[in-house]
Amino acid sequence: MGTEQAAAVEISEPLLLHEEAAVDKIRADDQEIERIPEWKDQITIRGLVVSAILGTLFCIITHKLNLTVGIIPSLNVAAGGFGSYLLSMDEKTYKLIGEDYPGNRAEDVKNPGLLWMMGFIFVVSFLGLFSLVPLRKVMVLEYKLTYPSGTATAMLINSFHTNTGAELARKQVSCLGKYLSISFCWSCFKWFFSGIGDSCGFDNFPSLGLTLFKNTFYFDFSPTYVGCGLICPHIVNCSVLLGAIISWGFLWPFISQRAGDWYPADLGSNDFKGLYGYKVFVAISLILGDGLYNLIKIISVTIKEICTKRQNLPVVKEVTDENSSKLLAEQKKRDEVFLKDRIPFWFAASGYVGLVAISTAAMPMIFPPLKCPSPCLLQLVWYWTNRLEPGLLWKIGLFIIASLVGSDGGVLAGLAACGVMMSIVSTAADLMQDFKTGYLTLSSAKSMFVSQLVGTAMGCVIAPSFWLYWSAFDIGSPDSPYKAPYAVIYREMAILGVEGFSELPKHCLAICCGFFVAALAINLLRDVTPKKVSQFIPIPMAMAVPFYIGAYFAIDMFVGTVILFVWERLNRKDAEDYAGAVASGLICGDGIWTIPSAILSIFRINPPICMYFGPSASS
Repeated sequence: MGTEQAAAVEISEPLLLHEEAAVDKIRADDQEIERIPEWKDQITIRGLVVSAILGTLFCIITHKLNLTVGIIPSLNVAAGGFGSYLLSMDEKTYKLIGEDYPGNRAEDVKNPGLLWMMGFIFVVSFLGLFSLVPLRKVMVLEYKLTYPSGTATAMLINSFHTNTGAELARKQVSCLGKYLSISFCWSCFKWFFSGIGDSCGFDNFPSLGLTLFKNTFYFDFSPTYVGCGLICPHIVNCSVLLGAIISWGFLWPFISQRAGDWYPADLGSNDFKGLYGYKVFVAISLILGDGLYNLIKIISVTIKEICTKRQNLPVVKEVTDENSSKLLAEQKKRDEVFLKDRIPFWFAASGYVGLVAISTAAMPMIFPPLKCPSPCLLQLVWYWTNRLEPGLLWKIGLFIIASLVGSDGGVLAGLAACGVMMSIVSTAADLMQDFKTGYLTLSSAKSMFVSQLVGTAMGCVIAPSFWLYWSAFDIGSPDSPYKAPYAVIYREMAILGVEGFSELPKHCLAICCGFFVAALAINLLRDVTPKKVSQFIPIPMAMAVPFYIGAYFAIDMFVGTVILFVWERLNRKDAEDYAGAVASGLICGDGIWTIPSAILSIFRINPPICMYFGPSASS
């Protein structure tokens, strides 16, 4: 008994001291929480002005990338669909596919218009913001979902508030400005030699020889694509190059030799009954195969995680470790700040119901074949889409709505439904990423939500700057720099939803099935092999892009990845700190040049020189 009492005395004193320290810590945390500005004070005029300027810049860049190669960063939500479903509705895409092509009807045409595009975006863009607000506590606090983009953004913001981070940020901004200026000046210089038409200038420089140039293998000196190569992981850039080699190096030359047997030899280069049809549908099969695999995979993982977390209920334990205590105190502080300014459930629910009612009434006015709120209902079913593969979800929605409506307007209805879901899912997913950022940076959830509302409203006004491109350039032509590759792909997917596969060229369905299965197998192989092996296995989605567009941008991106690879070997720390700034500068400078270039084109001011390359007269 005496021994037990002595032991009790020895243990109780440190515990009492520990409790006193814990109380002091809680009081300090409470005082720190009180010092955090109110949610209204976190939204400043300066922040809104800077956001509007950057949003405009990012929107222009996104439009250019969307209309050239279709690969776009997550910079401006409202701008994402202008190069895909919206252009799929226009007359040029309709004629490109063929007026006599089965299922391609003139009634399913709606040309871009500034007023109806702004109205459409306003009607649908806010739905996603209200749909997931009630789930923020479940997603962020209970399930503790990682949200990689939101977490990375939070880490970057937090690093700015250290001496080292602030100094690095200043150097990165300086680096970005330098390479933005270089890129802008280079794009301006290239313009003087680009002549009239699409066959002149550095964009058509046969850097690898005329033979490879005919198969689109050449370096076109594009700062944008080189910048994309610096940003994208090495495996993505190598996958894009591999896709270009398989398609333009082997598959398309092989199929073109079968002209007259597999398809009529006298067809135009853009006829879907010929080689052009193979290019489009094989690309679609790779995209769908990759997307379907990832959809099934993420649904399975999500269900497994939910079931596991419900079975393994948390066990309350007393933690006496100092580091663990600090982590728990930090988490408690974040939880309190995140829950401090609540967004009422009735507000989110009534806002969502009201917006659904407005969209249900407005959609048939903009798109007569879309006579029901099906896209909104489908979005409710897929409210987990911020964890799933949204790119595939709206493609599935496109197929479903197109087949439900049928031949009488199914193509236009499917494309419109795709646009509705694209806007809803994108804004919802971005809001959840921002909630995670706010949680980790001790920002008010209400301020994040209000900022998203203001930013979305800005985007609805800024995003139709697409009209500048539409007015100034030859958008959608296969021979134009602005091919808008996904316009044709999306319209063809809508036609497939209505008509099926009956009109594909000879052996096209078999080839598509082969690539679809290959996409599934490659993804499975990436998951079952060890990381040291899987890191070298290509990504089917990235391989699909050059199948339709060409190999030239793959060469540019590969140049970017080679530069990054060498840079990492020479100085990895500098590469990690400044590669993103260099890439952003290259992309931004080239993107900004499109504004004066478009203005010059509108006023019919043509470049003075046409730099053209051809075989010598003696050859």
